[in-house]
Amino acid sequence: MEKKSLKPATLCVQAGWEPKNGDPRVLPIIQSTTFKYDNTEEMADLFDLKKDGYFYTRLQNPTNDAVAQKIAALEGGVGAVLTSSGQAANFYAVFNICEAGDHIVTSNEIYGGTYNLFGVTLKKLGIDCTFVSQEASEEEISAAFRPNTKALFGETISNPGCKVLDIEKFARIAHKHGVPLIVDNTFPTPINCRPFEWGADIVTHSTTKYMDGHACQVGGCVVDSGNFDWDAHADKFPGLTTPDESYHGIIYSQRFGKMAYCTKLVAQLMRDLGSIPAPQNSFLLNLGLETLHLRVPRHCENAQRVAEYLQSDPRVAWVHYSGLPGDESYELAKKYLPNGSCGVIAFGLKGNRQTAIQFMDSLRLIAIVTHVADARTCVLHPASHTHRQMSDEQLREAGVAPDLIRLSVGIEDCSDILADIRQALDKI
Repeated sequence: MEKKSLKPATLCVQAGWEPKNGDPRVLPIIQSTTFKYDNTEEMADLFDLKKDGYFYTRLQNPTNDAVAQKIAALEGGVGAVLTSSGQAANFYAVFNICEAGDHIVTSNEIYGGTYNLFGVTLKKLGIDCTFVSQEASEEEISAAFRPNTKALFGETISNPGCKVLDIEKFARIAHKHGVPLIVDNTFPTPINCRPFEWGADIVTHSTTKYMDGHACQVGGCVVDSGNFDWDAHADKFPGLTTPDESYHGIIYSQRFGKMAYCTKLVAQLMRDLGSIPAPQNSFLLNLGLETLHLRVPRHCENAQRVAEYLQSDPRVAWVHYSGLPGDESYELAKKYLPNGSCGVIAFGLKGNRQTAIQFMDSLRLIAIVTHVADARTCVLHPASHTHRQMSDEQLREAGVAPDLIRLSVGIEDCSDILADIRQALDKI
């Protein structure tokens, strides 16, 4: 059967690794740095990008590639590249088309680590960034663009604010200015949203989260739709449309067509920066992917019940969860996430920062961890933990209220999750 005709649940289980006669049924771990060839010419062709194949795991590895192909199939992309973390994925997605002197525009409703990556670290590399409110009008967001702008970025569901991105609006803005839209689709996963179907060009993931689902490996992924026409905007993207002298003058857009972006990412960035996952990590990620279609609905079902409970408790000041009628993202969620959003809820308690800390310290089943989106329910206070380097003003600009508690609802029995929340609220 053609992969395009297969449903997501089947792709989760079957895509990526297609064993031939006598091959192992389960994806093997190719834990080798190097690959043998019988003569120098064969290896020379690999180094010149004239043939596909493996010669050094820093560039490509069969285990890593099989899992990348599975994620590409789930997202409906032409290709994908695994990275060593979600942060590496977002960095590579941008750096693959930007260089010193360039500029990007991004929603300010993004993960704190990505906020720092774009707002601080990229500036050290000469790439400037302008943050915009994703609720702003198309005209206001367009005003942030410059002649040297190379990409627009947003998160399908923001971490930790839980706001839903209007992907079609962002895609219109990006394409009006001749740049790709990059969307971090970590929270909904392709089970609940496929941004390419709404106009996004490149998708990133922290595979550490729901895709792995068990908090046992750190990883990321960059997926290309193959839809953005780099040659139509050749002056903006010389790295893809002019000769690469480090590969004997190859022009990626001409030689590799729809695979140009992914090929350049591997051939240049992985070659020089090397943020690859270990094959063992990719093997573990694949095990998580095989049950992604089963776990995501349970996360959403549990989170909906917990969000409704929190909304009804008088000790809770506010709740952000797009499945709640009246939530500011409710209408966007009906459009982009009709089957559910994710298991992450943002809420605040009546009181002060100490109230939140007391509540969290009183939890028994739910663990305080610097993580989100795995099988176990966990909780974090971003202002005290992941975003503690930011001032209250910066927190609000990033859509993170100082009292925000990020609750990642797992797949345990929901009555036990609710009981733990209830007893902790009774302690404040």
